[in-house]
Amino acid sequence: MNRFLDAATDPKQLSPLDLAFLGDCVYELFVRERLVTEANRPAGDLHAAKVRWVNADAQAAALERIAPLLNEEEEAVFRRGRNTHTNHTPKNKSGAAYHAATGFEALFGYLYLQGELDRLRTFFDIIYDGQEEQSSI
Repeated sequence: MNRFLDAATDPKQLSPLDLAFLGDCVYELFVRERLVTEANRPAGDLHAAKVRWVNADAQAAALERIAPLLNEEEEAVFRRGRNTHTNHTPKNKSGAAYHAATGFEALFGYLYLQGELDRLRTFFDIIYDGQEEQSSI
């Protein structure tokens, strides 16, 4: 199994918000590891760089980059996450971006629990390479 814990869990039985809760962490771990492995930097610089990647707008944009690659099952997980009712929307983010980010996080949580680390790596590489291209323009 390609997870930290061996606990038996069926991600199909979890709520989209539970998947998003975990997926937020999974995505952030990818971002943090990439930032740390790129260069030795002060913690404040690492945090600032991480915040540019892990926010609703950036995650909504990330979803757009990988959306054409999603299979039916992954699309369904994303839609469940996107369409779930949340109790709040951050005041500085659009509702559409926030819901897309929730769907994105649910997808990452689902794939992680399925043990699909290779699929997550593929998605993250596409997202990260695309962001690097945009930031160099």
